Amino acid sequence: MNIVILNGSPKGDLSITLQYVRFVERKFPEHSFQFFSIAQNIRKLEKDEAAFLEVMAAVKGADAVLWAFPLYFLLVCSQYKRFIELVFERNQQSNFQGKYAASLSTSVHFFDHTAHNYIHSICDDLQMKYTGAYSASMYDLMKKTERKRWLAFAKKIFDSVSRQIPVPSAYPALSVQNFVYDPEPAPANVDLSGKRILVMTDGQDKTGNVNAMISSFTGNFRTAVEVVNLMDIDIKGGCLGCCKCGLDNVCEYEGKDGFIDFYNEKVKKADIVVFAGAINDRYLSAKWKTYFDRSFFNTHIPTLIGKQIAFLISGPLGHIPNLRQILETYAEFQETNMAGIITDEAGNSREIDQLLTELAGTLVRLSAEGYAPPVTFLGVGGRKIFRDEVYGMLRFVFQADHRYYKSHGLYDFPQKNYKIRRMNLMMTLLTKIPPFRKKFLKIMKDEMVKPVKYIAENR
Repeated sequence: MNIVILNGSPKGDLSITLQYVRFVERKFPEHSFQFFSIAQNIRKLEKDEAAFLEVMAAVKGADAVLWAFPLYFLLVCSQYKRFIELVFERNQQSNFQGKYAASLSTSVHFFDHTAHNYIHSICDDLQMKYTGAYSASMYDLMKKTERKRWLAFAKKIFDSVSRQIPVPSAYPALSVQNFVYDPEPAPANVDLSGKRILVMTDGQDKTGNVNAMISSFTGNFRTAVEVVNLMDIDIKGGCLGCCKCGLDNVCEYEGKDGFIDFYNEKVKKADIVVFAGAINDRYLSAKWKTYFDRSFFNTHIPTLIGKQIAFLISGPLGHIPNLRQILETYAEFQETNMAGIITDEAGNSREIDQLLTELAGTLVRLSAEGYAPPVTFLGVGGRKIFRDEVYGMLRFVFQADHRYYKSHGLYDFPQKNYKIRRMNLMMTLLTKIPPFRKKFLKIMKDEMVKPVKYIAENR
């Protein structure tokens, strides 16, 4: 059986993810494995048609394709994302059609599901037969039980191909949008009240709707609003995954391009940040992914705390809940307020005008109030994952995170609360006594609400 491995790590052969595949290759010598370092060689694949077509020929001749990648900012890395764009831009989908596929990732399990959902949906768009996702913790391969589990998954892929099992599609094809947004002049009655607003776009607007939405949105303000095109920023490349930033938040690209200065001087200093872009496959563009990946020089430290953010998006966001969750997670991780996501899906220019006008006023008003919502599972769960990982295995790598987490009280381990531990021990023992247990169950609801009820009625 011929398996093609599309390696999605910028580190190429030094990828942890790739070692999982090498392990399977050694355990199943009866199958052949063909490796392509997609992310590491993306510039070559963009410029060298022969190199790109070599990958396409291998995919066409494969029995199965394994998408193998590390997690980068809620998804695959920008270089891998760009490869997927190239497949569609160069009309190479037929090479993937009908091929069995699976995805493998390594991470600390921070939104690994959104990355696999993305790859699964891409496989469905390519009419591949997606057999499943395997999300490994970075060092699972060092554990006997996890090696056994990973080999079982590999066997499942081989079995699917050998028996040619039918595989259902999970993601319906996205509809083609032909609507052209034609805004009326905006009222220009929103006073920024000294707030600094930054609008960013990626310069990749095929329909013109993104530019029209930006124009209409900014037209609501009495004074000029800064709009920056990421294409005008000197960005030499995507995140390299070197983790050099982990020690002191100093990026490998420091002094080599303009991204870090732009982020520090423009993004961090804005009170309101608006992201504008069009959906490209099941995400935004690879250029936007490069922006988010490169912002990781701040590591796992939120840098937009207290800001108001919003997204202006052209495309069928309503049909891509995975992308909406990614955007909402970004807002919660950054400890910002997501003031709104406006798309052109309404297909009605006047309705979009009204939404953009309302958004402009809301952003300034909430910024003046300093409003930030409480976090949901998206923020709480992620914060706890990073808390535990940075305190533990990753501390020596992400020393900057450790200093920040320690100084900001993020090492809030509940097991260190000795008062609660003593109470739990005492109450557990008391509830073993039948009379106390009976009384406890009778008054439990009243006692649970009592402290909150007191505040509600007296403060």
